[in-house]
Amino acid sequence: MIIQDEGQLTEAVLAETERADDPRLKELVQALVRHLHDFAREVRLTEAEFDAAINIVSRLGKLTTPSHNEVRLMAGTLGLSTLVSLMNNGTEAKPTSANLLGPFWRKGSPAMNNGDSIVRSATEGPPLFFTGRIVDTDGNVIAGAEVDVWHASPAGLYENQDPEQAEWNLRGKFFSDTDGVFAYRSVKPSGYPVPMGGPVGELLTALHRHPFRPAHLHALIYKPGYKTIASQLYSHDDPMLETDAQFGVVQTLVGRYVRHENEPAPDPDVSEPWYSLEHTFIVEPGEAWLPTPPVSAKRETKLEV
Repeated sequence: MIIQDEGQLTEAVLAETERADDPRLKELVQALVRHLHDFAREVRLTEAEFDAAINIVSRLGKLTTPSHNEVRLMAGTLGLSTLVSLMNNGTEAKPTSANLLGPFWRKGSPAMNNGDSIVRSATEGPPLFFTGRIVDTDGNVIAGAEVDVWHASPAGLYENQDPEQAEWNLRGKFFSDTDGVFAYRSVKPSGYPVPMGGPVGELLTALHRHPFRPAHLHALIYKPGYKTIASQLYSHDDPMLETDAQFGVVQTLVGRYVRHENEPAPDPDVSEPWYSLEHTFIVEPGEAWLPTPPVSAKRETKLEV
């Protein structure tokens, strides 16, 4: 089709998508074309702005490396990651514990026994003893679920961002027992700023938004017959709950840490005050699948925060 005007251009592009054999692919591409073209018309996108946008997309790709995922970080910053999670998991009557995967999951965490410590190198912070329970949307116990866990150090860095941390520090893989329970020892995490050295940081700065995430623990729960979920469990007293830079905080995933000062800890080597945290994770019947790992390796130099 020889293009006559901007309206006809959209029609020409949509007509070409009719060649697609896969109906879902055709639906996605056609909707993408319509919305992209409508966006450009609505804001009357200038050539200079279009050039800048192309450069941003290019930089997102260049900054996504084995140890850092700028693309997923941007998706969270725009609220898209949480939107997709909310649309695809549970119902108002039967919610699940699905939440953000985040940009720092690594596939292949070492399998561990319930109660083991995931602290693999010297990591400052008060001891934490976490107990999780997995049930379905009807409250039935889910035994034998594979649970990947990970979190940032109290210094605000995941081990893949920090070569000073041991490989797989604050990461591990556990399996729910016959009561649906898994448990591990770690250190209490803290909140942290997202990396600010790329387009995500520039956008946050331009919008006068802060870069901080509230403290949280990650879990990726997998068992055939149930929909795989990623979950983030937050701290009830974190000052960033209302303004999370990644829009990840949902009410059902706000936990309450309990501080213990004069009680014996589960491990006898603990003499200082320690924390405990318990939470029940809810999954629903569905497809078990594993997402593409956002990162796969460690940085060679420490990321500054």
